Amino acid sequence: MSAPTDNFSGRNFLLKSPTSCAAPQPAPEEPVKVVPLAISGVLAVGLSSYVWAVHGERFGALLVIGLFLGGALFHSRFGFTSAWRQLISVGNGEGLRAHALLLGTAATLIALIATTGSGLFGATPEFTAGPIGLPLFIGAMVFAIGMQLGGACASGTLFAVGSGQSTIVLTLGGFIAGSVIYTAAFPAFDGWPEIEGVALADHVGWFGSWAITIAALLAIVVVTRIVQSRRNPPPIGAVPTARGFARVFRGSWPLLVGALVLGVLAAAVVLVSGGIWGVTFSFALWGAKLLQLFGLHPETWEFWQTTKNAEALASPVWTDKTTLTNVGIILGAAIAASLAGAWKIHSEIPWRTAVAAVLGGILMGIGARLAGGCNIGAYLGGISTGSLHGWLWGLFALGGTWIGLKLRPLFRLATPKPADSVC
Repeated sequence: MSAPTDNFSGRNFLLKSPTSCAAPQPAPEEPVKVVPLAISGVLAVGLSSYVWAVHGERFGALLVIGLFLGGALFHSRFGFTSAWRQLISVGNGEGLRAHALLLGTAATLIALIATTGSGLFGATPEFTAGPIGLPLFIGAMVFAIGMQLGGACASGTLFAVGSGQSTIVLTLGGFIAGSVIYTAAFPAFDGWPEIEGVALADHVGWFGSWAITIAALLAIVVVTRIVQSRRNPPPIGAVPTARGFARVFRGSWPLLVGALVLGVLAAAVVLVSGGIWGVTFSFALWGAKLLQLFGLHPETWEFWQTTKNAEALASPVWTDKTTLTNVGIILGAAIAASLAGAWKIHSEIPWRTAVAAVLGGILMGIGARLAGGCNIGAYLGGISTGSLHGWLWGLFALGGTWIGLKLRPLFRLATPKPADSVC
């Protein structure tokens, strides 16, 4: 009996069958998708060369890092959306434990970078603790609801689009639309009660901040193992499609390998840019620039009047670091999926799924901007730099995940059930 794919995460949960507790066997290899590989490869090389030559080595390096991020996300099918769904629905903490490894790896490397005080290409690492208050709490919950409806998180949306998942293109469109809605309605969101953020390094130094973070992550590993042993959830995991060295380029990676690689790459973004890896600001920027192409003037909106945002909107899009890593992720995932023979456009999308994808994207766009970040910028970026708001974002995202799971059946989206458990 084959294991149905858990929506857009790329991971499989095994249902009841006589052999479902056995190790997954490699699936037949698919031939390389030559046309999408050629297109994505040419775009990756050409765009990287252009950005490096015209805008400088720092921006070119960020695009290259994005390519590696896209490949790692695709091969590991690294899920934030599915990890929280599996935890809340059936008590499987495997995905959250992978998060702990990702966060711990990034936190360790970022702490080392911060203590040296310098990065590559003249970058100086600077970290700001995110504010804590109603925008963070509501934004994280709204984002998590959107994740469960849209079928992907911020990073998941990008690598899914790159690998040819048509439904997630709708999610990305909704994501951009939601970001534009927030920026247009910014005065209504501005001024909600919040306090200044808390950075652990300001109180206990970078070593103390790192030690506290690692201790908290280890506690999560222990607690999720205890919960999992009591609830006996169905196993999850990607079915390998290649053996040996070929698995690096054509098969699925073990989840923990993906977590480790992504943690290193998240630190590489800090080393090159001086700031954390982010995703969602570029969606607002793309939406604003698209409106300008149609003769509209989002630059007059209050959101784009602040110095930093105004500079971003007035500058070439290829000097925005989130745009560079995002485009890199899409192209890197397209290359990886093509090499694996997995790149495929699905032309038939059930209307309920399409509505959920767009609605989920809109909610994520609004939620990310309201909370000041997504599962990458707020959750990964916050926790790995010792900012309290990252932990709170994750906590409220779990609450939003529970709500999202209650809404999924309205759109006929599958949710793992405790009855699936067999081992």
